[in-house]
Amino acid sequence: MTIMSPNAYAHPSIMFSQWEGWDGKPVSEPPLFYTGLSELAAEILSSCSDEVLKLSRVVSEKSGVDTSQVSHVYDLLVKFYSHEISDTTSLRSCFRTNAAYQGLKHPMKETADHSFVPDFAHRYLTEDIPYGLVVIRGIAEIVQVDTPTIDKVLLWAQEKVGKEYLVGAKLQGKDVPSTRAPQRYGLTTLDAILGRV
Repeated sequence: MTIMSPNAYAHPSIMFSQWEGWDGKPVSEPPLFYTGLSELAAEILSSCSDEVLKLSRVVSEKSGVDTSQVSHVYDLLVKFYSHEISDTTSLRSCFRTNAAYQGLKHPMKETADHSFVPDFAHRYLTEDIPYGLVVIRGIAEIVQVDTPTIDKVLLWAQEKVGKEYLVGAKLQGKDVPSTRAPQRYGLTTLDAILGRV
């Protein structure tokens, strides 16, 4: 269930792609969140999803657990929103033409002069990171699956929320105890996570 949690990597990936190069200057209006998805955001999101799929395969191979329900984010969108999406040719087009996503904007704070700056204290980072992405990253570390794109998003996001989870290549930062990562509970093997010990 934890691995099959697309918001855990989708929301942070989209935030990262939009704001990673931000110069700190307010913008005139909030950008569209899903339907404004850039090519870069689609690539980052797809890469994170690929890493989660690889993780699910390794978990299945090492444990015998059926992880076949874990799907790429593109396949999930087509499966659950096919009646809402007018163009399913790519991951980006699925987001951009999904009627259910129209009008949804990036979480922003309005400034005194009615401009906008990103709200990095929004749940897309403050909840989806410690209770989602860090958990996925923790499982990946235990089963030794590299997650370079997830790591890139996580390192950026933890800095934006003033937390320390990933240090070097290890989930050993001072704020890991406030997450739901298996490491927080002293679970360091796949068998321990699955309650087999």
